Amino acid sequence: MAQVPLTANVSDGDLMLAGFVRIRDELGLPREFPTAVLAEAAEVSIPAVPPVADMTHIPLITLDPVGAMDLDQAMHLERRGAGYRVWYAIADVPAYARPGGAIDAEARRRGVTYYCPDRRIPLHPPILSEGRASLLPNVDRAAYLWQIDVDSDTDVVDARVTRARVRSRGQYAYDAVQGALDTDSSDDVMVLLREIGIGRQEAEAARGGASLNLPRQAVVAHAGGYRLESEAPAPVEGWNAQISLLTGMCAARLMLDAGVGVLRVMPPAAEADIGRVRAVARALRLPWSVRTGYPAFLRSLDPADPRTVPMMMACTSLMRGADYAVVTHDMALTTHAAVAAPYAHVTAPLRRLVDRYGLATAEAICDGKDVPAWVAQGLTEVPAVMKSAGGRARSLERSNVDLVEAGVLSGREGEWFAAVAVERRGARTLVQVAEPAVTAVCRGEVPLGAEVTVRLDRADVEARAVEFSLVD
Repeated sequence: MAQVPLTANVSDGDLMLAGFVRIRDELGLPREFPTAVLAEAAEVSIPAVPPVADMTHIPLITLDPVGAMDLDQAMHLERRGAGYRVWYAIADVPAYARPGGAIDAEARRRGVTYYCPDRRIPLHPPILSEGRASLLPNVDRAAYLWQIDVDSDTDVVDARVTRARVRSRGQYAYDAVQGALDTDSSDDVMVLLREIGIGRQEAEAARGGASLNLPRQAVVAHAGGYRLESEAPAPVEGWNAQISLLTGMCAARLMLDAGVGVLRVMPPAAEADIGRVRAVARALRLPWSVRTGYPAFLRSLDPADPRTVPMMMACTSLMRGADYAVVTHDMALTTHAAVAAPYAHVTAPLRRLVDRYGLATAEAICDGKDVPAWVAQGLTEVPAVMKSAGGRARSLERSNVDLVEAGVLSGREGEWFAAVAVERRGARTLVQVAEPAVTAVCRGEVPLGAEVTVRLDRADVEARAVEFSLVD
């Protein structure tokens, strides 16, 4: 939810690329799909369980980054009286990946798609995730089709999901859609996306939710070193994300009412963690009133400001403890603190294993039937699978960031930097440097929140290590 979209614009054989490969090997991430998985994927040309309902008349479209091929979601939006109707189709992965088969077993081993600056490690073979199961335009596909009705305030009136045959009418990219909206030349569906998206963002603010819409970053080689370039996300990306969040919230409500399913839960941030994040804001010279909670502070950040990336990265520490929880009637925690509501992962089954279980559960509830046997069995196992995969994904992200930070500072050993102490680590202190925005250890004990001057002693790209010391 808070992963930085980080890419590498460096040449083959570059030291940075070699580091990314080494990180993947250290974490034991797979390089290729086993032969049996590829063979099974090659045989899947039509859904193993063809959908009964024909909903190809709904003019769905997809909205993703330029060049995306693994299209999990397609939508159509329409007015419904004073409110709206949201049609949201999600790729029906179980229709193509037989439960218990080779593809399913490999997906359980991987858990998620892993994102690296130089490549992706997909959850499913590309012949499925970018081909036969992807909601590509102008072809029939099996999908879980959500119908969500909301009122004029975008509050949910009704929500249901069914398996159906669908057909996307077009593949849209964020930048082009934003440009069309800015010039009043957009299709009606995108105008409605803006209306619904803004309404859902206002509802999120009222709930106390906090979305992290992180800028994209690229590592660029130059003059024997590296620099980080940032690109702010277009507003339409946030509106699109709200449709996904809306669907996940509807799925969670269905599961809680029926007493079956799996939720994404997270406890509220601890006051000590919020205090450390406030110290980072001070280091970056970002105003944060004591009367303003961190969700409202996040919404105040300018996506185009280079300080926003390190600030949002620091805010990810307020989202610790996220987990998957099997639904029971006496659950201790049912909400996700960042969403500020019950929430379930159901909108990205091509990239997350758990989503297929959530979708199948929600569809069974709406159809008034028991969940399939493979779902009932998997609900007791999938939280552990996802926890393991999530740990690997976080380690991958942290190692990649460490490598990039070392690369950006390499060659600047001996220089002085302004910083603020944000966390104590034994005899060392974690400091946040304002420019470039780097978080690293500093020798010596510094009071948390103290503004200090530090000297860069080490920036080792190969070791992914950055070390500072206090300047007297």
